[in-house]
Amino acid sequence: MLNKNIIENVLYAALSTGGDFAEIFVEDKYITNMKMVGGLLENSISGRDYGVGIRIFNGFNSVYAYTNDSSEENLMKVAKEAALAINLEKKDIILNLMKSDIKNNNKVIVLPKSVEKSKKIEIMKRGHFGAKNYDESISQVTVSYLDEEQNVLIANSEGLLAEDQRVRTRLAIQSVATKRGEMQIGYSAPGASMGFEFYDNINAEEHGKEASRIAKTMINADLCPSGKMPVVIHNGFGGVLFHEACGHGLEATSVAKETSVFSNKLNKKVASPVVTAIDDGTIPNEWGTTNIDDEGIPTKKNLLIENGILKGYLVDKLNGRRMNYEPTGSSRRQSYKLPPTSRMNNTYIAEGKSTFEEIVSNTESGLFAKKLGGGSVNPATGDFNFAVMEGYLIENGKITKPVRGATLIGNGSEVLEKIDMVGNNLKLSQGMCGSVSGLVPVNVGQPTIRVKSLTVGGRKGDE
Repeated sequence: MLNKNIIENVLYAALSTGGDFAEIFVEDKYITNMKMVGGLLENSISGRDYGVGIRIFNGFNSVYAYTNDSSEENLMKVAKEAALAINLEKKDIILNLMKSDIKNNNKVIVLPKSVEKSKKIEIMKRGHFGAKNYDESISQVTVSYLDEEQNVLIANSEGLLAEDQRVRTRLAIQSVATKRGEMQIGYSAPGASMGFEFYDNINAEEHGKEASRIAKTMINADLCPSGKMPVVIHNGFGGVLFHEACGHGLEATSVAKETSVFSNKLNKKVASPVVTAIDDGTIPNEWGTTNIDDEGIPTKKNLLIENGILKGYLVDKLNGRRMNYEPTGSSRRQSYKLPPTSRMNNTYIAEGKSTFEEIVSNTESGLFAKKLGGGSVNPATGDFNFAVMEGYLIENGKITKPVRGATLIGNGSEVLEKIDMVGNNLKLSQGMCGSVSGLVPVNVGQPTIRVKSLTVGGRKGDE
């Protein structure tokens, strides 16, 4: 992508005014993004995005610049201009770039860009067919298709030189059910760090049916009562609550600034003893898995919380300096246009000992949140609210009628303390996470868990 001599010259230029660390990030990305509404292709975008980011450190401060002109002349110019922000005495530095051997966590068989677009559209049509023909209450179906191939090169003044290829594929289906002027939405969106062979592993039509099943169930559901009650949150996308309300607070982006509720709490109790939480960027072919992070450091399995005790944070290089903490392979960015920072990869609550049936039968009454939807979180306090996309009442230890309009309201650190049962049915689900370094693909996950008391906002009595 760039030859070694150019890389070394640019790094020397970046350090010419006294910076103590310099880094180059080169990205070459191919992407296809298509959207189908009502069975008709509404838009189709395919293209290439190429560029180079240059970052310079001076102590705890950093400078970042980027360009899509990778000629040596321009890169030298950009590096020198960025270096002007640091006006110190030049240090004597000798570069010795050594290419890293990288373990491949994501085996790819068929590169998506080698597949005809007609085959991709056929996958979308299957998803649409499954969703639209599920029930007469389904009024609209939207199908989105994504594939991307991101090739990166990362080099820095510490001698690192690494290259990686990231390939991802995803299908997202949204169904809308309508009844008496009201609408309810169902959603299913599988994805993986795989090539087009991903579609040998999933059934697009079944995912369409699943999206419509949720929408139909909720349009015919009663309104949810409100109040404090036990809440059983199902596996898979239920993990978005931990991701948003707690996971972001474990990223060094906020921990280093002491704006996180988890700052300065290493080796202290922050959760119930039944809670163990992990972020693992190495799970083969998972949506949030990469071989190296966006600073060139190999990803790994990071233990965050063990039996309720805070054991670690997710740390990037710059915030690691501020915290005196080694990077954890957790530095990520959306593209070369943004500097990286600490982010989650595949974050989940680990399996416990209870079965799903035991958790439900031990809950006299409450809410079963089978699937969560969108929400909002204050990262400084951990206060959150999440919509329940699919919910049911629990009565006399059994799941009974579906209810709609439920919202979970609470505080992340308080919820961690109130989890009193954890299931043995771990599942991961795919999503996109936004933060200061842009949108990145992540997995959220958990087994079924029970929160012994949580505020449920409902709509019963509104009509």
